[in-house]
Amino acid sequence: MTQRQANNGPALSRRALLKLMAASGLAGLAPFSRLLASGHTLRQRPVPSSGELLPVVGLGTSRVFDVGSDEQARAPLAEVLKLLVEHGASVVDTSPMYGRAEGVVGDLSEADDLRQRLFIATKVWTPGREQGIAQMEQSFKLLRVESVDLMQVHNLVDWQTQIKTLRQWKEEGRIRYLGVTHYRVDAFDELEAVIRAEPLDFVQLNYSIATPEAEQRLLPLAAERGVAVLINRPYERGETFARVRGKTLPPWAGEFGASSWGQFFLKWILAHPAVTCVIPGTSRPTHMLDNLQAGMGALPDADQRARMRALYLE
Repeated sequence: MTQRQANNGPALSRRALLKLMAASGLAGLAPFSRLLASGHTLRQRPVPSSGELLPVVGLGTSRVFDVGSDEQARAPLAEVLKLLVEHGASVVDTSPMYGRAEGVVGDLSEADDLRQRLFIATKVWTPGREQGIAQMEQSFKLLRVESVDLMQVHNLVDWQTQIKTLRQWKEEGRIRYLGVTHYRVDAFDELEAVIRAEPLDFVQLNYSIATPEAEQRLLPLAAERGVAVLINRPYERGETFARVRGKTLPPWAGEFGASSWGQFFLKWILAHPAVTCVIPGTSRPTHMLDNLQAGMGALPDADQRARMRALYLE
């Protein structure tokens, strides 16, 4: 993927979006089309190590893309990917840990000619140098690519060994960026040590209105060290929605353009300046559009974020 392709995927016109939404049964998401009509586009932030701009909302594939060859199950996923790229988003994060997800991403992105408009991030998740190389080669095969945009050491598994291979592959052009990941707060001390010890392009970690611990040390450290940040588990696998079930979105959420609880939660995350991109997983086109809307328009300020967190904890 070239920087131009990563930064400037074409935004849909209002007419084209409405047509697509109607064809997909999504015509009820009128706020999205109103944002387009008023000139809003998906927010972008730079990767510190290169300056390349990435859209702030992407797509995670854990669980939701593990569908194998089932055409009926794949159909909404193909629509999700189309919606992602047709509005200029690009980041798709996957892993060998996610069952058949890499193969599904590879098949769907090739079938719909989307590959050149995607920023593909995957992971190595095994101990041992040779095992890591074999696993990454298999990922390339499943994704139907000769190189990937970002390769990450998943959950820090044998990271000292794998990071050496990633550096070599980056020099050879097989990967464009390298990073490390985790999804639990109890791994933050080790993540911090790795960020301090190694020159990384990316770190992926968990951060949400329910679990804000990353902002204490890791997010400031990433900003200090010039490391881009991908956010996983933004909805805590549905925990955030369960907590507000039956509650009405407060009118003041409109001050920063949130028209759903999903947007409320994502905008709270994106308001932190160290966050580069949030990658909620979904298999539903309606949710993909809702997530994209969170990356458009205003974001809450510090006082609003504090109010949002207090409301969530009530």
